[in-house]
Amino acid sequence: MINITRTHTKGSLSPETGEGMQTYTAPKDLLSERVILVTGASEGIGRTIAKTYAAHGATVILLARSIKKLETLYDEIETAGFPKPAIYPFNLGGATPHDYQELMQNIDTHFGRLDGLLHNAAILGSLTPIEHYNIEQWYQVLQVNLNSPFLLTQATLPLLKKSNDASVIFTSANEGLQGKAYWGAYGVSKFGIEGFMQILADELETNTNIRINSINPVKVRTQLRASAYPAENTKTLTLPQDLIPYYLYLMGPDAKGVRGKKFTVQV
Repeated sequence: MINITRTHTKGSLSPETGEGMQTYTAPKDLLSERVILVTGASEGIGRTIAKTYAAHGATVILLARSIKKLETLYDEIETAGFPKPAIYPFNLGGATPHDYQELMQNIDTHFGRLDGLLHNAAILGSLTPIEHYNIEQWYQVLQVNLNSPFLLTQATLPLLKKSNDASVIFTSANEGLQGKAYWGAYGVSKFGIEGFMQILADELETNTNIRINSINPVKVRTQLRASAYPAENTKTLTLPQDLIPYYLYLMGPDAKGVRGKKFTVQV
């Protein structure tokens, strides 16, 4: 159930390469009056971007499994004086189509529309040869990483269509652009996300105000990355805050007309 009581210079930018994006500077009111849903908001990239969206005027709906982590982020946003967010504890791995419809109805009741959706939540699974991949884990990874973005997007499309300028951002990965041994369900799910983004962007290109794009963060210091590369020198990795210009640009009005593009982070 949604918790409303604890709820608020462009240069030359190049899709595919992300060139010029690092220097994008957004005005403080870039997302003023916008309602944005962020999945995986409790940690990592999702946490950083959700807080950034709030800092730029958006009312952010924070979606993740951990109530405690969501409440901590809620308190930080409120203490900073940003628009009060909403928290929505939600298990993407076990949610049913009915749960997604209930989420949509709650957002509709309390906000009446949705201006932005960031698909950020993902799980790694295991780095295992296909021959030995655990079937139950395969289903779980695809459920969280691929099926849930489909279900959530489908459920919220009526709300996104109510916005004058809606943006949906999918989070891509290198492993979804070039097949690599042992990446199993995670790699397959990211290939699927890129295809889903392109299909959806093509479907919504005309007669809607909804922009569909994806961002490939590449190498970012997150818990998922640490699980995949435990021996990696984390000092060489991009920090979540380095991604802020990309996520602000695509979510805000400066990206009007940008559809069906994949942005790769360059830092």
